[in-house]
Amino acid sequence: MKKLLIALAAAGALAAQAQEYPSKPVRIVVPFAPGGVADNSARVVAEPLAQRLGQPVVVENRPGASGNIGTQQAAQSAPDGYTLLLGFDGTMVINPHVFPNIPFDTLKDFAPVTKLGDATLLLAANPSLPAKTLQEMIALAKTKPLAYGTSGTGGTPHLAGELLKQRTGTQLEHIPYKGGGPAVADAVGGQIPLVFTAIASAQQYVRANRLVALGVPGAKRSSALPDVPTFQESGLAGFDVSSWTGIFVPAATPRAVVERLQKELAVVLQSAFVKERYAVLGIEPVGNTPEAFGAQVREDFARWEKVVKAANVRVE
Repeated sequence: MKKLLIALAAAGALAAQAQEYPSKPVRIVVPFAPGGVADNSARVVAEPLAQRLGQPVVVENRPGASGNIGTQQAAQSAPDGYTLLLGFDGTMVINPHVFPNIPFDTLKDFAPVTKLGDATLLLAANPSLPAKTLQEMIALAKTKPLAYGTSGTGGTPHLAGELLKQRTGTQLEHIPYKGGGPAVADAVGGQIPLVFTAIASAQQYVRANRLVALGVPGAKRSSALPDVPTFQESGLAGFDVSSWTGIFVPAATPRAVVERLQKELAVVLQSAFVKERYAVLGIEPVGNTPEAFGAQVREDFARWEKVVKAANVRVE
């Protein structure tokens, strides 16, 4: 009976905390500089989330070390629901495998709240390349090396290229750039034959016939370029890679607070306002449960560990 009363009291305390939460401004730590897709995915939801919570929601940029600095700061914050982390797949499930002595543990230090959305990736070619489909490119890359540019070593586009190389036995050579924009510019200019990037960075050049879209590696076609087939449609069964962003909180955050945040974000992500702005960014909104998001985080963590080890990718 005593244990039951204690459990009931604890449940009542958590419920009361959820009803009282939030009683002050909430911040979203974005571990990148302003202006990128990850940063904007947080800024788009901040104001409508503030309206739902009845408190200001402030985006706080903490860039550095490929997202590791801001992510560590969020992990060390009080687990009270007032510090949220804009988690990016590159930081949360790839960085732990490519950086030595990373200062946080994705699976132990954080509780997933919800996935904000999937940013569709695109593999595109300069029009001079004698390959206009993914299968033609694969056949060509088996006969000679082909370089592909990305936003940098260890990012999701880089590892998507490494996974493609491992799956197909092609001679793909990675060329890292300081951002997706410069990589796309060099592909358009013919300095490199291929570019793997977020679809938002390249779609205007595809529409202008200055790049040839070979395929999207996600599970479904992108609404931004609906005529471009997926890798799976082009013969690579099970090839499913997208770059996601999501909201995390420190691991000890009360479950009731996590549930409140997920519920409000799920509503926000289905609003016309967010859908319209995410479409411009090439993001498909999600808003799934903490359990579903957590399952993907664990699966991606294990998957990219294998790819990184096979490709021997390291960032010092």
